[in-house]
Amino acid sequence: MQRDSYQQAGVDIAAGDRAVELMRKAVASTVTPGVLGDIGGFGGCFQPNLAGVAEPVLVAGTDGVGTKLKIAFMTGRHDTVGIDCVAMCANDVAAMGAVPLFFLDYIALGRLVPERVAEIVGGVAAGCRQAHCALVGGETAEMPGFYPVEEYDLAGFCVGLVDRSHIVDGHTVHAGDVLVGLPSSGLHSNGFSLVRHIVFDQHHLDVGTYVPELGRTVGEELLEPTIIYVDAAARARAAAPVGGMAHITGGGLLGNIPRVVPQGLRVELDIRTWQAPPVFDWLTRLGKLEEQECYQTFNMGLGFVFIVPEVSVDSVCRNLAGDGARAVGRIVPGDPGVELCR
Repeated sequence: MQRDSYQQAGVDIAAGDRAVELMRKAVASTVTPGVLGDIGGFGGCFQPNLAGVAEPVLVAGTDGVGTKLKIAFMTGRHDTVGIDCVAMCANDVAAMGAVPLFFLDYIALGRLVPERVAEIVGGVAAGCRQAHCALVGGETAEMPGFYPVEEYDLAGFCVGLVDRSHIVDGHTVHAGDVLVGLPSSGLHSNGFSLVRHIVFDQHHLDVGTYVPELGRTVGEELLEPTIIYVDAAARARAAAPVGGMAHITGGGLLGNIPRVVPQGLRVELDIRTWQAPPVFDWLTRLGKLEEQECYQTFNMGLGFVFIVPEVSVDSVCRNLAGDGARAVGRIVPGDPGVELCR
């Protein structure tokens, strides 16, 4: 009689061990002074440097890549989605005024292919290096029968540190303050259910289709990684008293900026002040999208927004000139929300 085994049930422990070995070098490239130990333990250990921090506060963020992963499956390219995963978490932590300390990833998949997992984690490590945080551990869960054999999900968890008096949560934002925006690299990691519906369901394009106005293929455009704004956030805060910071993710510009604007104030966003990447016009035309839908779903070319006093705008823009910073609107008295001005 044939004996059943875990491997026959679809879980290959040896493949998991090989994946760990393949990713070890990438993980080591993210080590920072606070890291204690190596990967493979039951938990990741990190000893933060609290010198000069009067009231230490930990800021935690978690997120995933969402249905952008479908583009990775379609193209067979898995080295960039890890950057998106780190960006979604580290940018949120930075928007609170915190410095990211460490990161953990979670990969759940239908079949564990060590080389593919190593490619994914290589992207995570690249994102951690950009965010200056350590990849202290993670989990790879092989779940046959739950996920299709060629698909996976990817999520992450980031913890940062800030002095309590330096938390940025919008409570010092006032009427007359100015919005300074930083460009996005494109879609980042939001709105992909709508994107896929337009591009693949409605227009039946292929990831290999070359789009002249984009200057590259559909797959190359849609896999463009999210920008990590950790350095820019630190430089902005060094230049001026920043009252609020918004990472533009799900909910777009209309949903995210008001999260750091107090009651009794509203946002006037001057959409003439920046040039969105061509992908947004392309999608708007293909999908025949209404303006409100676009600004509520996509970042429309702004990936991160600072709210600063008017007198500080020039110094912030100078400090972030290499990042493409520019004034894009202001805070005015009124009901909560965002008014698109032209």
